[in-house]
Amino acid sequence: MSHTTTQRRRSTGSQAVATGLVIFAGVMLIIGGILDVLRGIMGIAGDEIFVTTPNYVFEWDATGWGWTHLLLGVLAIAVGAGLFGGMLWARIVGVLISAALLVANFLSLPYYPLWSVVLIAFYFFVIWALCVHQRDTM
Repeated sequence: MSHTTTQRRRSTGSQAVATGLVIFAGVMLIIGGILDVLRGIMGIAGDEIFVTTPNYVFEWDATGWGWTHLLLGVLAIAVGAGLFGGMLWARIVGVLISAALLVANFLSLPYYPLWSVVLIAFYFFVIWALCVHQRDTM
């Protein structure tokens, strides 16, 4: 009997950490999504804000990057909100959208270098938090 009680206590403790990580990921995804939406609006509204790099392999108009960040940011906010409901689909899509935003920020490094690095770190931690979350064990 005491062995079962000890297992339940350990299980409950690990569930609290896992739930905390999913909440962390949701908050980070929403914050990162908001920042990407704002970055997208900046790119759409005024191309002069961004640095231009000549002969960049992934050269794209800043307005194009703006629309990309805006749309991915809106998706990130929606998925982040879904994470608060503990939905499995939100965890899966959260990893996918975070990976897409991480790549988008990497590709836009020459246009806005420091901010891209900050958002890459944001999305790295979101992916980490969603991937270490374990299923509830009984």
